[in-house]
Amino acid sequence: MTLSLFDLTGKVAVITGSSRGIGRAMAELFAEAGAKVVISGRNLEPCEEVVAAIKEKGGEATAVTCRISDKAQCESLVANANEAYGRVDVMVCNAAVNPHHGPIDDLKDEVFERMMVNNVQSNFWFAKAVKPGMAERKDGSIIFVISVAALHASLELPMYGITKLADYALARNLAAAWGKDGIRVNCIAPGLVVTQFARVLYEDPERRARREAATPLGRLGQPVDIAGPALLLASPAGAFITGQIITVDGGTTIQSR
Repeated sequence: MTLSLFDLTGKVAVITGSSRGIGRAMAELFAEAGAKVVISGRNLEPCEEVVAAIKEKGGEATAVTCRISDKAQCESLVANANEAYGRVDVMVCNAAVNPHHGPIDDLKDEVFERMMVNNVQSNFWFAKAVKPGMAERKDGSIIFVISVAALHASLELPMYGITKLADYALARNLAAAWGKDGIRVNCIAPGLVVTQFARVLYEDPERRARREAATPLGRLGQPVDIAGPALLLASPAGAFITGQIITVDGGTTIQSR
């Protein structure tokens, strides 16, 4: 019974930004749990590498490119998943952009708009695209990968935090509206995870050491640390969780700032 709670056999999962990092770790774990996985990113070759790695272990996956700033491509990704596998049971919105670091006073209008489209509006497009099938089956899980930057103000990542907090508001409202259709919508808020996306925050050894010292578990996160909570939310084990944030940060947010 315990293992069956985390079983995704017969399920289809679409994961954006899954050619590397957190998205890839989720894709590989979902495949191990029995899901058919649609790997997506801007470039086909790295996506196909993930597909090959999953198939080598006996899993099933396919690759579809997508730029999340393009509504038509977002809708096409879901359409391709439905064409390949006949359904989408789990939609993980993991891809995001963060071109702005530093003071909020320096934030340009065009960057604000770009980040809102990529990090927030695209999630709404994906959610709306998968809703019909999920509602018909009265079952589905939508997961937004946000950030602990959504939970407090930041002098370094102000706009990233703004977009990720907007994602949480979107998730809560979708969860309230679509719960009657059996659709769950949740967020995972990672802390600092060792990925190429976040490398600017840890590649300096002294800065990394300070961050590790400030983390109760004494280390930075790894992509697989986020994959486990994602499996919880995607599987029957998370069947009564909706509209929530699961914070996965080694304990950094429990301390006084």
